[in-house]
Amino acid sequence: MDIKSKIILISGPTASGKTNFAIEFAKKNNGEIINADSMQAYKEFKILTARPNKKGQKKIKHHLYGIVSVKSSFSTGQWLKLAIKKIREIKKLKKVPILVGGTGLYFNALEKGLVKIPKIPITFRNKIRAMQKEYGQKKFYNKLLKIDKKVKKKIDPNDIQRSIRAYEVKSFTKKSLYDWIKQTQPYFRENSFLKFYINIDKKNLINRIEKRINKMIRAGAVDEVKNYRKLNLHNQYSASKIIGIEEIGKFLDKTLKLEKTKELILIRTRQYAKRQKTWARSKMSSWIKIEPRDFQTLLKK
Repeated sequence: MDIKSKIILISGPTASGKTNFAIEFAKKNNGEIINADSMQAYKEFKILTARPNKKGQKKIKHHLYGIVSVKSSFSTGQWLKLAIKKIREIKKLKKVPILVGGTGLYFNALEKGLVKIPKIPITFRNKIRAMQKEYGQKKFYNKLLKIDKKVKKKIDPNDIQRSIRAYEVKSFTKKSLYDWIKQTQPYFRENSFLKFYINIDKKNLINRIEKRINKMIRAGAVDEVKNYRKLNLHNQYSASKIIGIEEIGKFLDKTLKLEKTKELILIRTRQYAKRQKTWARSKMSSWIKIEPRDFQTLLKK
């Protein structure tokens, strides 16, 4: 296989060892790394998002890390545009682009293209959300099936977010979400990619997450949250979803002890890792599954 002609994709649950594997892969194959993690794009959060450290970034050139402010929104479309530009720049240098991260939507957009649905006004979207809340999910899903039969067997009846999205798209554009998806064209050919998913057992992953949390606290995660709170931002910004902000905030308010804070961060991180694994099972079935213990063997090949 000619690695030099490929775009390398490396994904896996949080704390599975993606960053270190990507750096070693880049060293072996003359590569440069592109961030594919939505939260690592925020410049104000280096510790809580486990952004690659200075040592790692000195060894290998890294792109799209810490590029936007928490005061901004950063969409999948914005990331995709920047990522494609970086891939092409790296390819021109005869180097290997290596995209690494845990944001499934980013990889999905890169592989399959981004659905170009017209922008739906926030007032209209809020109206649909209010309708779902008023009817309840079961009744709302049945209403969705009446206006868009194509969602049947494609959206789980209990999936609130996707049901709302499908409803607002059909109502506003008069076209099914799945018709929009069908029209979408990928930016690269399927054989352009070499895709690795880090498959790590639950016990090992929990152990890694726990170690990472302790390391974050020692490295200054509390000060990061303290500085973030000084900005007085509202929770509508995407950065507010970073795991640890809420829990450390309660610690700063003295409503939680430090050990309890770490415990709650661990629980939320485990839940996030579980969601990442669920996504991978449904969307990344074609990816090469590797385990952390196999990294060195694979790199030698």
